[in-house]
Amino acid sequence: MKVTNHSTVIEFVLLGLTDDPVLQIILFVLFLLIYIITVLGSGVIITVIRLSPRLHTPMYFFLSHLSFVDLCYSSTITPKMLTGFLSENNTISFLGCGIQLYFYSSFGGIECLLLAVMAYDRFVAICNPLLYTVIMTKKVCIQLVTFVYGGGFLHSLTETICTFQLSFCGSNVINHFACDFPPLFILSCTDIFINELIIFGFGGFIAISSVLVIIVSYSYILSTILKIRSAEGRHKAFSTCASHLTCVTLYFGTIFFMYLRPRSSYSQEQDKVITVFYTVVISMLNPLIYSLRNQDVKQALRKIKPSLLRKLWSQF
Repeated sequence: MKVTNHSTVIEFVLLGLTDDPVLQIILFVLFLLIYIITVLGSGVIITVIRLSPRLHTPMYFFLSHLSFVDLCYSSTITPKMLTGFLSENNTISFLGCGIQLYFYSSFGGIECLLLAVMAYDRFVAICNPLLYTVIMTKKVCIQLVTFVYGGGFLHSLTETICTFQLSFCGSNVINHFACDFPPLFILSCTDIFINELIIFGFGGFIAISSVLVIIVSYSYILSTILKIRSAEGRHKAFSTCASHLTCVTLYFGTIFFMYLRPRSSYSQEQDKVITVFYTVVISMLNPLIYSLRNQDVKQALRKIKPSLLRKLWSQF
């Protein structure tokens, strides 16, 4: 499909989170700190998993990709938001807006699908432990990750093309800190009904199908855990799922709160706050949740030697 645009808009103005100069400085420092923690946290988990042979399992293979996606997800939004706090005229080009929207939507879809794949992995590990290594082979893990990335990038390409087929012939001021579908729809001077159907249809399908996989997987997991006779065995089985369940609850809880609200209760200011939470804050929390609650990751961190880090660095 060829992208065409009949508007006169060549750039957009992003209003950001606030126009208060003092609050802008405070938020700049806060989100810079959050972004640094995100980069360090995700980088540490990826490095630890790569350097520790005992973590070369499907569970940690998927976790390393989750950390990578969190890093990319936050990097799509945060740097531009940070420059906006320090700029009097926070603009983004028409092309830049499209690129940001594409990757923002892509990594959102990828995270949904990846969390579902991780739930399936826990289901196989707990409900079929004797067949785990047979089912979750390296080839299968790579195929699942390929499907996750392919699905995320493909659905985002469709949504982004549909959005930028619209005409923007009026205001170019986006009441947001990033390019997102709802504020762009508000600026369009053409009918957006079909676009809304396509975008929320694709996005809804990915989110709902991911949640269904997670619910079914954890239903079987819970049933299996309850059949374990020893309290220690039940605790050990549940502890392998606790971090993932926490991430799932935070991410999908925020998304469904944002997109399943009645249209009458929609608020652009509220929308900005929620978007900050699930794109920036959750991307910071996920590595912390896995590193603080996971004994294998903590033990691997203690065993990493500076010589191994130098070896890893020399490979780049």
